[in-house]
Amino acid sequence: MSSQLHSADQLANDVAPINAAGVLKFAIPSLFGILLFLVPISTEESINIGMGMAADWLKAALGSTLPAIATGVLCLSALMTLLVSLSQPRWAQHKAMQELFNVAPLWLVTRIIGAIFAVMTYFHIGPEFINSDFTGGVMLNDLAPVLVTFFFFAAILLPFLVDFGFMEFVGSLVRTPFRKIFGLPGRSAIDATASWMGSGTVGVLITTQQYEQGFYNCREAAAIATNFSIVSIAFALLVTTFTQINHLFIPFYLTVVVAGLVAAVIVPRLPPLSRKPNTYYEPVGCQIREENDSQQNLLRYSLGMAVARARTAPGAMKLMRTALFNVADILFGLLPIVIAIGTVALVLVEYTPIFDWLSLPMVPVLEWMGLPEADKAAPATLVGFADMFLPAVLAKDIDSELTRFVISCLSLTQLIYMSEIGALLLKSKIPLKFWELVVIFILRTVITLPIIVVMAHWLVG
Repeated sequence: MSSQLHSADQLANDVAPINAAGVLKFAIPSLFGILLFLVPISTEESINIGMGMAADWLKAALGSTLPAIATGVLCLSALMTLLVSLSQPRWAQHKAMQELFNVAPLWLVTRIIGAIFAVMTYFHIGPEFINSDFTGGVMLNDLAPVLVTFFFFAAILLPFLVDFGFMEFVGSLVRTPFRKIFGLPGRSAIDATASWMGSGTVGVLITTQQYEQGFYNCREAAAIATNFSIVSIAFALLVTTFTQINHLFIPFYLTVVVAGLVAAVIVPRLPPLSRKPNTYYEPVGCQIREENDSQQNLLRYSLGMAVARARTAPGAMKLMRTALFNVADILFGLLPIVIAIGTVALVLVEYTPIFDWLSLPMVPVLEWMGLPEADKAAPATLVGFADMFLPAVLAKDIDSELTRFVISCLSLTQLIYMSEIGALLLKSKIPLKFWELVVIFILRTVITLPIIVVMAHWLVG
């Protein structure tokens, strides 16, 4: 640990001289990353980011073959993992192969289940509650193509945003307000921006990588991933269009931002997040230093930190190897978990009364808050835990515009969706348990719902 701490201190002390070559090595890749991940691009259809547009292009190019590709990947993942677990062949002794396929029994079972669900859905065999359009169909035909194409480009292009000094530059600049308001490092501002402009999954991917590289401790990584990984503006537009409140998009998104920021202040200060240790990922230790201990002004110090980070950035070959491994890890490790957990969650929503029972106490609460059709709205306040789009599906048939507005806003501020964000977090090395995700989801619902209702009565009437 001491060697890692020393390397962080050395990075902080090595901020000078700031020469043209160092600034260019920081600025050019970082500017490319900013353009890809943080700059919104308005098109005729929606608002997107460069990386998202590349993913959409690949999705359109592959078209209807993507579910078949995803099914093949899921089957290969299950077979390779089963083979490595049972026989440990010689080719599997390589470190990368071990990380990809030598997994705990729980994840082996999950990969097998994910492959089985995909095969049943793709070939329309087995029970309808697995392969229907509302369960396995949603996961394999709707979500899997988005994840495959989105994460393909995210894994390859993300180093431009995080490995060449931009995180250090922004982190040093905004360290003080982020520490005071959120109790988090300044560099977490990048996670939030990337999520809001691109996708919550991108925010989780950034947070996971920063934790594994020693730039966030356990508490910070858990807090950032569960409070700043909001869905993108593009998805917000989709929700408002689907629930027929797109004419209220500006008050809608204002409400989401206000409620989300309040939750980001409060939730990390409550258990279980507040009880997470301030320890760093053990294999690397602490690698962050945002405090300005020098006599330099803040801007020069931040630039010096960025240039120092850019000097240690990996070369092209290492970046390529890392990107390929990340793509493989997403395809063979993440995708099966998302398909397995998401399908089970959707089955519970569509074919069991569990969420109807769980939401019964919400009916009098919503009535007390003055929301019409509280009995229809109550299940929509909880089904977001299964999938982020389900609340919008349930809200679509509610007549009251006020109630549709509230449910739509709430679906974006709850953040913990097991079909996507929740599965990502359980797969990551960030130490978050399933029951903790449940508690965080409930806390975010309890905190953001009253704020949303008050603003809805004010803005919508």
